[in-house]
This record gives sequence, C-alpha cells and structure tokens, in this order.
Amino acid sequence: MRSVRMRIIAAVAVLAAVGVGGWQLLPSDGGDGKAIVVGTTDSVTSLDPAGSYDSGSWALYSNVYQSLLTFAPGGVQPVPDAAKSCAFQGGGLTTYACELRDDLKFPSGRKVTAKDVKYSIDRIKKINSEVGPAPLLSTLKSVDTEGDTVTFHLAFADATFPFKLATGVGSIVDSTKYPENKLRTGDSVDGTGPYTISGYTKDQRIDLKPNADYKGAFKTGEPVELKYYKDSAQLESAWKAKDVSVATRQLPPKMLASLNASDPDQRVTEAESSETRNLYFNTRAGSPLHDARVRRAAAWLINREQLATTVYDGTVDPLYSLIPTGITGHATSFFDAYPKPDVDKAKALLQAAGVSTPVTITYGYGKRGVAEQEAAALKAQLETGGLFKLDVKAFEWTDFQKQWVAGKLDAYPVGWVADYPDADTFAAPLVGTDSTMNTGYSSKAVDKLIRDSQQYADRSRVSDDFRRLQDDVAQDAPVIPLWQRKEYVVATEDVGGSQYLADGNGVFRLWSLNWI
Repeated sequence: MRSVRMRIIAAVAVLAAVGVGGWQLLPSDGGDGKAIVVGTTDSVTSLDPAGSYDSGSWALYSNVYQSLLTFAPGGVQPVPDAAKSCAFQGGGLTTYACELRDDLKFPSGRKVTAKDVKYSIDRIKKINSEVGPAPLLSTLKSVDTEGDTVTFHLAFADATFPFKLATGVGSIVDSTKYPENKLRTGDSVDGTGPYTISGYTKDQRIDLKPNADYKGAFKTGEPVELKYYKDSAQLESAWKAKDVSVATRQLPPKMLASLNASDPDQRVTEAESSETRNLYFNTRAGSPLHDARVRRAAAWLINREQLATTVYDGTVDPLYSLIPTGITGHATSFFDAYPKPDVDKAKALLQAAGVSTPVTITYGYGKRGVAEQEAAALKAQLETGGLFKLDVKAFEWTDFQKQWVAGKLDAYPVGWVADYPDADTFAAPLVGTDSTMNTGYSSKAVDKLIRDSQQYADRSRVSDDFRRLQDDVAQDAPVIPLWQRKEYVVATEDVGGSQYLADGNGVFRLWSLNWI
C-alpha cells in the first residue's frame, strides 16, 4: 500500500465473525438512499493510482477504479473484473493476455478500450512516483494490444503477475483525462469501479454513489460516506457518538480488547489477518545502521511480547517472520536468530563493529493509531544498556513517507497490508533491491530467491525459497518484524455485510455494506 499496505487475511481466508447469529444473512431494505457512514484513520494521499501505494488510497481505488482482475471475498486466486478472461500464453509464464469486457464505459460515456488498459499500466512505470506502485511492475517488459486483447510481456517468469494486476497497480484510467508523464491533480476520478465520487474534502470525507454503469465481478451497493479521522481516539469518539455506522482501521487497542460480542447495539467482526508491522533500517553508507552487526545488535534488544501486551493490549501477536502466519512460506527465522532480548549479545556485536556507544539513530514514525506509545516502548527497549540513543520524531503520514523515501530516517516502523494472498508480496516490495521501503538494502542472494520463487505456478512449492530468504534477511537485518494484527470491523445493528468489508485480499468492499 502499498509505502504502507497494512493488512491481509491468511491465505486460507478463514473468517471468524462474532455477533448475533444470522445477522450476516439479512437482506437490505434499500435504506431509502441514505449513505452508510464508514470511519477510518487511514488517509488518501493521492486520487491518481500512479501516485500512491498506501492502504488508505488503495482502499478507495478498489471502489472507484476497476482492474482487469480482482479477488472475490475470501478468494486466493484472482477472478475477472474488467476482463472477460485472462491466462498465461505458452508454458513459460512470460506472456499474459487478457480479453477486455466490451461493455465498459468511463463517466464521460467513452468506451473503455484495450489501449486505455495499456496506457494505465505504462504511465505508472513512466511516472515512477517515489511513493507509487511502480515496483510491483518490475518484471513487466512491455504491453501491446490487438482489438480487445491486452498482452503483457514479462522480462522473467512471474507466476504472481496476475495477482499484481488484481491490485491498485492495475487500476484502469481514462487515457484522455490522465496525463501520460505526470500525476493528475484535482479532486476528480475517472474510473469504472462500483462507485463514483460525488463529493471530496481532503483528509475529511469522500462521498461515494453507486456507479450505475459498472459492469464487473460484483454488484453495486448503498451510497457510502467515508470519514477520515486523525487518530484512533477520534475514531473511537465518533463511534461512541454514533457519527459513523461502521468503524475500521484503526480503533484503539483498549477498545478492541474490550469489545463485547453480546452487545445488541453493534456487530463485531474479528478475523485472522496477515497485516504486519516491521521496523525498517536505513542501510546506506553513512547511516549509523549501515553495518549489519549494528542492525543485528538492535534486533537483540527488541521485545515483541512487551509491545503486544503493553502497547496493543493483546490485539496483535508477536511476529518473528517477514512472512506472517497463514501464508505459505512462513518461518520463524528471527526467533531462531534472536530468541529473546539479550543485551550482552548486542554489546558484543557493537564492539565487534568498532562503533562507539551509544549509537545515535533518528527514529521517525507516522502519527497513526498508537504509534506514539509504540515509539516510546521501542525507544526504551533499544536504549537498554546504553547501547543506542534514539532521536524520536513524529510526522503526519504524507510527510512521514517523504522522510523515509528521502533517506532522512535511520529507523522507521511501517505497517504492511499485503497486495495479494501470496508470500511474494512480503518479499520483493520489502527486501528486494529498490524495494518500496527504500532501506537501501540489496542482496543478490535475496533477489535470486525472489526470482526463483516467481517461477512456480504451483505456489505451494515456494516454501523452501522463502524460508531461505528469511534466514538471509534475519542475518542481514535490514528489517525487524514486530507484530501481526487481527482484522476488526464494528458496525451498528442496522448495517449488514460488514464481515465482507475487508477480508485482506487488498480489496475494500464498500459495496458489500447494506441497510438491514
């Protein structure tokens, strides 16, 4: 997101819904056109899909734009949306072709063509925004069209390419409305998704109305008003004041821990999730964390259990793997390498690196959720024994992105919502050369394992590659996994479908909500 793509359900897509039995099956009475108000602490950093790779923006894109493919609720394989059909051609996993639906049109009334699809993908690569999704297209060599068919030619075998097309990077835009070489400005969106934007106030609200011209994998839903809140406390207040009918991402941990499934005034969905949060290090020359021994020393001081218990009230689980539980390829490499905090081992590594202590590092974070409390806890942990000294700085989300992209931070925690239900989304974007997280880390061994894993059409065969990858990353320590979160959505008793809103496949299904 994905930047900060902050959550995905386990690949088996097991949904644990808690609430009044049968509420998920009740039909809608239409609600007389009244909008369902959904509150979140996520933010939209750009309305142009070439300019953003974060969860808040991509949640919006999945509603106002359309991709050739998408994910059905709970699905782990992409299904057609704007496409009639898609398939690899031949046996090399290097040519992928899609036949476009012939009944799609943009808000202007102009028919969507295969050339619009090519234009949309090509411009993402051309613009190559520092906080955009271009890294997802790293294996794409060229795109061509013939009639309603779009053909993608890949530089290397990439079985995950269809998964990528099903994400925000595949958003189809009107080629007559979006500049070829720069981001579009303004408040307009010209897409073919289930919704159109009828009102927009940046960082405050977005009004969405069902798109009567939408043709694709889903049915359109009720009008929706998305409300954006600066922090979890404000979202909790809005929920308690009944200013929102649905609240998600992120309510305060204390509130989540106290949710009562028997409360007749609300419906609670709690699902297993693969949203993760990692601590990233600037590994470039000149950074105090350039030497892997210094980064490993920091890894010896992290106490995940304390974070999960004291900061997150048990609503997250400690994570010792780059790839979360529930995803093929999960391992415990960081537990094997750093089983528990050990100041002596950290001190020995710093001595071997020949650095003076305390090592001063600039730690930056985005003002979201309980990030301030998390920063305080991590500062205390890393400063144990006087080995490190943290200069902690807080930023609004957009500024935070700019800070780490510019390499101005030594350490920074970022949550990750997987783009698709496959271990690949936790590899190349996070630890591959030129990764989205911009740590400066590059490993030929890691890059080769990523490339090797992409050659398997049978994704159950990637486990060995990803376990070796995580062992390498644990030793290089450009990133330290912190925790894995559960998925929570709360809704008032008169709203149905909230259990389908976010099943973690990178799609935010506002059209699933309905009045009961």
